Amino acid sequence: MYEPEREVIEILKRRGIDVVSTLPCEKIRALLWLVARDRAFCHVGLNREENGVGISAGVYLAGGKPVMLIQSTGLGNSINAIMSLTVTYGLPLPIIASWRGVYGEKIEAQIPLGQALPRVIDALGLKYTIIEDSSEISLVEEVIQDAFENERPHIALISPGAWTDKVIEEPTATHAHSWQLKYERSAGEPEMRRYDAIRIISEYLSEEAVIANIGVPSKELYAAKDRDLNFYMLGSLGQATAIGLGVSLKTRRETVVLDGDGSLLMSNILPVVADKKPGNLSIVCLDNGTWGSTGDQPVPAVDMELMAISAGLNTTRINTGEELRSTLEQLYDEPGPRFLHVRVKPGNADVENIKLGAEEIKNRFVSAMPGTKRD
Repeated sequence: MYEPEREVIEILKRRGIDVVSTLPCEKIRALLWLVARDRAFCHVGLNREENGVGISAGVYLAGGKPVMLIQSTGLGNSINAIMSLTVTYGLPLPIIASWRGVYGEKIEAQIPLGQALPRVIDALGLKYTIIEDSSEISLVEEVIQDAFENERPHIALISPGAWTDKVIEEPTATHAHSWQLKYERSAGEPEMRRYDAIRIISEYLSEEAVIANIGVPSKELYAAKDRDLNFYMLGSLGQATAIGLGVSLKTRRETVVLDGDGSLLMSNILPVVADKKPGNLSIVCLDNGTWGSTGDQPVPAVDMELMAISAGLNTTRINTGEELRSTLEQLYDEPGPRFLHVRVKPGNADVENIKLGAEEIKNRFVSAMPGTKRD
């Protein structure tokens, strides 16, 4: 029973895959069940497919070997992240996609994208392999091998007809929880600008891996303290913390993410961070209440600290430079994940553009990481 699914599991192990990010599809429920219970893999359950792109990028940057296992509709959700992160930086990303909308599809909404998907992928210039029968499952190994050898995405579009159609005994999920929360906060206008906060943070950086959010935050970190262990994001808005999570899962090195309120709101990554509980991850939310790199348009008014608390993270609210310094001096006294809610004024510093291309940013970061991978 489950021969095609078990064959995929053996392929993943043979190719050294260690982190598998998944989002469910009922057509691959047996495979998902096998992945989740196999201790050979770090299984990351997603709530948005594009976060899997960011997590996979971070895993690879820190020396790991990722795979994504999703429904084909998730490819539509992930196109920008795949093109602006995976393709731009030259990162490997094997994607095993349950191909909906074609074989015996009964859900009308699956059909338009499903049937058009090969043409969409062709238009993007991405590599893909169609697998229509269980006898072709071995092609998954070629997909993985090609992705890593050529440092590119490679998608396996697998028809539901290739999988078993058996009822399986899945683990029983529990939804029992208890909460007790008393939350009272008030704060006046922030004192620092984002660049002020980044310059203070840069004073405390030594061996940490740092992921800097897209646009001006990356430029401000580059101006404050350029280092090989800084990963500057040139695109893929919303993926800073996802990349940082991926890095933290594959290294003992402390990992710091300089993220923003808008980016975190659009990613919804914090519950995934809380679920994986990386003890070496610190998320610095530089909250200016606006889309800072695109004209300071206001974001929806949300208490970012309360959002992090509701996700299950330990938080610290910071309003002044003195509070930031005090927090950084004792940052590693307790294990992570840590969420620093740093309230800053809107506005961008007048700093130069980053004089590094994507490949150079990637290569020097990867070169600085050896010796830090988990046993």
